[in-house]
Amino acid sequence: MSQHEAHECLRVGQAAPDFTATAVYDQEFSEVKLSNYRGKYVVIFFYPLDFTFVCPTEITAFSDRYDAFKDLNTEVLGISVDSEFSHLAWTQTDRKSGGVGDLNYPLVSDIKKEISTAYNVLDPDAGVALRGLFIIDKEGVVQHATINNLAFGRNVDETLRTLQAIQHVQSHPDEVCPAGWQPGDKTMNPDPVKSKVYFESV
Repeated sequence: MSQHEAHECLRVGQAAPDFTATAVYDQEFSEVKLSNYRGKYVVIFFYPLDFTFVCPTEITAFSDRYDAFKDLNTEVLGISVDSEFSHLAWTQTDRKSGGVGDLNYPLVSDIKKEISTAYNVLDPDAGVALRGLFIIDKEGVVQHATINNLAFGRNVDETLRTLQAIQHVQSHPDEVCPAGWQPGDKTMNPDPVKSKVYFESV
C-alpha cells in the first residue's frame, strides 16, 4: 500500500484500522488488539523512537494524566517502531536516566511498521513514525487526528479537552462546541436562528 493509498483509506469519520501487536505493560509482554477496546474511547499516539529526547516527555506526561483519561472511559496506547524488548528496557530505566519508568498504559511495538503505515504516520525517509495522535470513539471511529513533525511534542491538556468536546457532542447531538470550548462552557445549536442565542451571549 502506498503512502497516498494509506492516506485515502484513513480519514476522520472512518473506522480506525484494527491491529494486533505485542505491547509492554507493567513490566510484562502482552497482546493488544484495538478492537478489544470497543465500548471505550481510545487515544493512540505514535512517537519516533525509545531512548530519545522529546519522546519521554510526552510518554510520561500521558502517564501522569492517565487517571483523567480513565475517568473519561478512555484508554491510552503509545506506539513506536521499536521492539517490545526496547520498550521493556525503556520502562525499566528511571526517568532521571532518560527512561520512562513504570507507565500506566501499554507501549505497543510496531517493529514491522504496519500500524504506522496503516495510520499514515510513517516517515519513509527516517523509517520512524511521526508524532501522530488519534482519538477513536466507542464505535471504533476516528474522531480526531493530528500529526506533528519529529522535533516538537504534543499537549496532553489539549488532547483531554478535545476528547471532552467529542464526548459532549456525541452525547448531545443537537449541540456543537465553539472554539476553545471547555467542559461547562456554553455550546451552540447548529441552526441559523438558534445559533444566535450563543452569539448574543458572548
